Amino acid sequence: MLERIGLTALVLVATVAFLRRSRYLVRLLGLGAPDDRRPADWGRKLKQQLVVVLGQRKLLQWTVPGVMHWLIFWGFIVLLTTIIEAFGAIYQDGFALPLVGRFGPLGLAQDLFIAAVLAGVVMAVAIRKVQRPGRFTGSHLREADYILAAITGIMVTVAGARGAEIARGLFPYDTRWTPISRAVSGLFDGVAAGRLEAADTAFLWSHALLILGFLVYLTYSKHLHIVTAAINVLFTSERPKGALKPMHLDLENASEDDSFGAGVITELTWKQLLDSYTCTECGRCQSQCPAWATGKPLSPKLLIMDVRDHLFEVGGGLLSSTNGAAAELPPLNPGVIEDEVVWDCTTCGACVQACPVNIEHIDTIVDMRRNLVMSESRFPKEMQSALANLETSGNPWGQPATARLDWAKGTAREEPLDVPHISDAPDAEVLLWVGCAGAFDDRNRRVVYDFARLLQIAGVSFAVLGPDESCTGDPARRMGAEYIYQMLAEQNIEHLDSAGAPKIVTACPHCFNTLANEYTQFGGNYEVVHHTEMLADLLREGRLEPAAAMPKTVTYHDPCYNARHNDVWKGAREVIAAIPEARYGELHRHGHSTFCCGAGGGRMWMEERMGKKMNMERTDEALASSSDTLAVGCPYCNIMLSDGVTERHADSDMEVRDIAQILLASVDGSATEEAAG
Repeated sequence: MLERIGLTALVLVATVAFLRRSRYLVRLLGLGAPDDRRPADWGRKLKQQLVVVLGQRKLLQWTVPGVMHWLIFWGFIVLLTTIIEAFGAIYQDGFALPLVGRFGPLGLAQDLFIAAVLAGVVMAVAIRKVQRPGRFTGSHLREADYILAAITGIMVTVAGARGAEIARGLFPYDTRWTPISRAVSGLFDGVAAGRLEAADTAFLWSHALLILGFLVYLTYSKHLHIVTAAINVLFTSERPKGALKPMHLDLENASEDDSFGAGVITELTWKQLLDSYTCTECGRCQSQCPAWATGKPLSPKLLIMDVRDHLFEVGGGLLSSTNGAAAELPPLNPGVIEDEVVWDCTTCGACVQACPVNIEHIDTIVDMRRNLVMSESRFPKEMQSALANLETSGNPWGQPATARLDWAKGTAREEPLDVPHISDAPDAEVLLWVGCAGAFDDRNRRVVYDFARLLQIAGVSFAVLGPDESCTGDPARRMGAEYIYQMLAEQNIEHLDSAGAPKIVTACPHCFNTLANEYTQFGGNYEVVHHTEMLADLLREGRLEPAAAMPKTVTYHDPCYNARHNDVWKGAREVIAAIPEARYGELHRHGHSTFCCGAGGGRMWMEERMGKKMNMERTDEALASSSDTLAVGCPYCNIMLSDGVTERHADSDMEVRDIAQILLASVDGSATEEAAG
């Protein structure tokens, strides 16, 4: 009787402690700004729970750590049954689960998963203490040690209890199904009945105390993700992967006192605060971040951890305050996170792609940038020119709109192209969105010219907006100047809608992403395709026929805003495969795991002052492949990697060329001339 009363009291105390702490954590989330995350597509949400949470898909992309976590995760799900059995056995000898408590296969599954969890613990210890990967830099490793010790204790005590119950004749399962528990029971051979009962009681109580302590400790530790991960995945954004969180500004009625973005902790949304709870500190995001990999201070993991630690530091005071303590909050930048950390981000999405619990790092970083730019007017000085040019000239180069068709003039060796304005060719199959780099950068003017040539050869009628085209606003938005982005977006949407734009094709992944995924936030709904995908379609349809051989090794660099943000990566490889005698090579980091060139997130217009330059990191990887040609599908990648190869010119003859240029060389026969030369 005393055992029952004691266990009941402990369960009540632990439950109350767990619920009180949980209520406090929920109240802290309430300090965040509103964010409507009501699921619109429950079918998609169910799939996410099955694939990301139960299936552990993202974790299993890293084989050994993934298997380790899968064993422990699924072990605890299956072994919930043994926890119930252990608590039940304290209340009643020989307790069995209703309906399934004597089902042999369940007993076997329990045995196997006890062993599996212990194997997972051994793997975790080996990873953390022997391998010691750099991704754990800054993580709370001692907390992880406590948890691993607790898990080991939980497994040992349940195994001991099962063995003792077999020896006492109280085990509910046929022992032919439980070989591990049967083997443990052999340790009790010859033990007196009284001592055997005492051992069983000790194992059961130790197990119960560990479980209850574990339950309460979770809410105070980084392992809070055990509770919040499924919730965080449930509220994952339903926006396209490449789209930033919208911020609709009323520019006409804005006042000087308005705050934009996230300047203090309460201006982050409740979902961004939930992200901070859910961080597992696994460091997968950190290991994939190009800024961290090249010696910059930005670690997506540490940024999220800093948000969480700051929330816990000031949250209690905010909840108990009635005298406006929020006005005294320290700024997020640089009070909690240094400005340099925020500006190092290229918005490449590697962190979000790698995160096993769907934390949305980029939204948090961009919200901080929005505050720094629009509220504080504090940003890298070299950004000033690009932002001013975007605002006054509609492009970061500061060139006049009348020069937007200069690319069509060709060079002295080429014929000018007759490219109609969309208003003069309303029946055109596609609208060619040239983009700022295609219009004003010499290297990328050649790309657009060659792509237009391919469209003409394929018999595709196309038109352009010409001087009516402005920058999509991608660099402004990602630098935090949302008001400039909104101005440019509204102008472009007006022109596109008035032109009745057909399918839009562009050679710029940043333009592609903005037109396809972000203009919808302002009522601009268009069919947009990247030029590599259109070229692959034209090849499949037989409208383009590569003829000239290209006996070279061609390696493709995936742009982040194609492969990672928009799952666009097959078309470029199909184009290369269609070229006679071209040998395709793959970079180590490719597809969804591509490495950023360093130009995204507005970084094209900022200086890289710390560590190794990102474009040089990627260039060195490409040069190590010993390829003849590095193929690209993005104007900014073209600029960054061309500059990188030029800087390393003494070590390689590698050329950097856009997919369209490579294909045109085969279609019009110049590839043979190049090979002969």
